[in-house]
Amino acid sequence: MKKVVKFGGSSLASSGQFKKVGEIIRSDAGRRYVVPSAPGKRFDGDVKVTDMLYDCYHQARAGKNFTNTLANIKERYQEIIDGLGIGLSLADEFDAIAKNFAEDAGEDYAASRGEYLNGIVMANYLGYEFVDAAEVVCFDEDGRFDAAGTDAKMGERLRGLECAVIPGFYGAKPDGSIKTFSRGGSDVTGSLVAKATHADLYENWTDVSGFLMTDPHVVKNPIPISTITYREMRELSYMGASVLHEDSIFPLRREGIPINVRNTNRPEDPGTMIVESTCSKPKYTITGIGGKKGFASVTIEKAMMNAEIGFGRKVLQVFEDAGLTFEHIPSGIDTFSVFVNQQDFEPKEQQVIAGLHRAVHPDLIELESDLALIAVVGRGMRRTRGTAGRIFAALAHAHVNVKMIDQGSSELNIIIGVENRDFETAIRAIYDIFVTTQL
Repeated sequence: MKKVVKFGGSSLASSGQFKKVGEIIRSDAGRRYVVPSAPGKRFDGDVKVTDMLYDCYHQARAGKNFTNTLANIKERYQEIIDGLGIGLSLADEFDAIAKNFAEDAGEDYAASRGEYLNGIVMANYLGYEFVDAAEVVCFDEDGRFDAAGTDAKMGERLRGLECAVIPGFYGAKPDGSIKTFSRGGSDVTGSLVAKATHADLYENWTDVSGFLMTDPHVVKNPIPISTITYREMRELSYMGASVLHEDSIFPLRREGIPINVRNTNRPEDPGTMIVESTCSKPKYTITGIGGKKGFASVTIEKAMMNAEIGFGRKVLQVFEDAGLTFEHIPSGIDTFSVFVNQQDFEPKEQQVIAGLHRAVHPDLIELESDLALIAVVGRGMRRTRGTAGRIFAALAHAHVNVKMIDQGSSELNIIIGVENRDFETAIRAIYDIFVTTQL
């Protein structure tokens, strides 16, 4: 079985963590391709190496002496190297970094060096070949990711390698200049390596044992999710459940490669399997609960709007012209509501109101702020009657006023709108009715 394994920054923050990672990789001969992040925090109050690199580069760009900051970064890596007992010197690499920082090589170059250096350390520790991501992850001249070019170049480079380490987070433009993905982009690199090598499994190792059914800051000790589909995970990650970088999902989904999210500090835990589809029945009706605060709703009321061709398009055009995206658009026979991000909407609310009056001549426009959206997600809801009724009953029992409810046509999720102040209470009530009472 061919596996690609990605390790997050917390998994590689110290030599002790490196040793755990080494044991995990060596325990399974299928773990042939390794994608490391930069060293993360070793303890509360510590600084991630990527943040240290940003700080160092900004000092260099401002014409300040950055020698001490760079020395602190070098010391972090030297601690790892000494703790692993490997004969490795990064002196040449740090000389090159100092030179490039002084010559203003760019923020992307600075940010990428954490993964680059950790990749060299990891390759030496494991005895694997080091493949610089700049050689195999392609961006075009404008900095847009080149998926086809990356797949071809990476597939060709890795085809003859039995084992390799490919740093996460960055690639290069045609001129060789470094370009990074957004923060968390090592997940994306891992998925690209899995796709290019036609891996059987992509393991994403982090500091949690997979996905939990809801936010542990809201519900104490929520149950872990054993298996989740890509579609379910997409719904939950959109509503704030962030274990994986969202862009890492799509290359794997297209190839049908499953993802296993595992915990470096608890390698015996099975974690969460993320799959395209599955015959396995979920233990509970719901798979998970996600949510976000900070929304506003704009409700347009007009008699006979349902008979007016193009009404919805005209309303949404107003929001588009204002540069606003919408979250949900529940509607009735004479009402049409648009849920938007409150922080984005507030500076443009009067522009939107005026635009709506000109576009559709409403009878009434009503605004409501400080709202939260909660997504109840689960493939098991399709074949279970009364799911919405149970949600309403749980929320009524908890004295939560429901502002909006919207069920997707796929029957995979139900979105509930509540006031911000009722957000945590609502999530706990829904979790209790579907999980706690079923234990």
